[in-house]
Amino acid sequence: MQLQHADGSDIHLTYCSNIHAGESLGEVMDNIARHIPSIRNNLKFDKPFGLGLRLSAKAADDLNTPEAMAEMQQILAQQNCYIFTINGFPYGPFHGTRVKEDVYLPDWKDRERLRYTNTLADLFCKLLPDAQTGSISTVPGAFKANVATAEDIALMTSLYVEHCAHLINLERDTGKTIVLALEPEPCCFLETVEESIDFFTNHLYSSASAEQLQRNLGREIDNAPELLRKHLTLCLDLCHAAVEYENASDCINALRSANINIGKLQISAGLRLTDVTVARARCLQPFIDPVYLHQVIEKHGDNVNRYADLPEAFEQLQDDSLPREWRVHFHVPIFLDDLGDFSSTQFFIEDALKLHKESPVSAHLEVETYTWDVLPDQYKGLPIDDAISRELGWVESNL
Repeated sequence: MQLQHADGSDIHLTYCSNIHAGESLGEVMDNIARHIPSIRNNLKFDKPFGLGLRLSAKAADDLNTPEAMAEMQQILAQQNCYIFTINGFPYGPFHGTRVKEDVYLPDWKDRERLRYTNTLADLFCKLLPDAQTGSISTVPGAFKANVATAEDIALMTSLYVEHCAHLINLERDTGKTIVLALEPEPCCFLETVEESIDFFTNHLYSSASAEQLQRNLGREIDNAPELLRKHLTLCLDLCHAAVEYENASDCINALRSANINIGKLQISAGLRLTDVTVARARCLQPFIDPVYLHQVIEKHGDNVNRYADLPEAFEQLQDDSLPREWRVHFHVPIFLDDLGDFSSTQFFIEDALKLHKESPVSAHLEVETYTWDVLPDQYKGLPIDDAISRELGWVESNL
């Protein structure tokens, strides 16, 4: 959905197709044909519909033929759809099987992650409308437990810069501008805005990276620092930031001050439980599932404790006199705030969208409630297409 900001700039609002199960290219195409008409009808939206596309590595490789690309382009044309953003975070199976910490693999220490992301960019050039910037969101380096040394950080930096060179060459050859957007997430190498600013400033945007970029390009350029900033950006997921107890205004202003572009704003909500006790925490047990990690960030008195998954937080929980709050990385429909015994982090979305109304945070806004399949039934309430429509309508009403 293309909207116009009060300052006259174009804003693109969509949802991420990773909410639909589908690892093969055929399933991806079927999902577009099946879901877009009802979502569009619900919204009474007859203009070109922007879509956030998720392609597994298998689907991306299958799309990488002239015949498959022609079929995809035909389906998009039939549905009056255009692709302006791609979710390049989950590489492999994402529904119906254990994902957990494997969602970060291959990470950015592995050249297979680079190959996959380069392939997505190559395909994107054939899907992205002319004169429009595209964004690809990706893993924030690696799962934090898998980053042990300075060499690990240097390797990730090097592969990001190599991908930046690929994007620059694509722009030269095709005229299509694509940016990579690193997505901080709890318990990852990059999980907070502060950590992200440090990595971007001291590694991705460093003089060493600028020198590497010229080597990767194989030619002298006089604007390497600017190109690094142009093509290597941040994906700000509002659930992740809220779970980390960020302040929307502070983190957005800090990124702006550091001259780090927000290539994509992912609009999502997590769980919030205040006054946590052993008894009160039981209301969150239905959110334990065998598929995804649901990181818990706990404020306990003056301490902040991190748990990679809900079961770990339950195992460590004991009653005491100190105040305790849990915020949980479990994406729930963004139009829900009061969920009975607990609430969502919808307040953080409202704060961010208020700032966006004043000055655009990003040109790409994507609702991402991928946990629909594992959401407890009592919180679904609507058929999936109706829920997606309601989420998009809720965002539009807040803009």
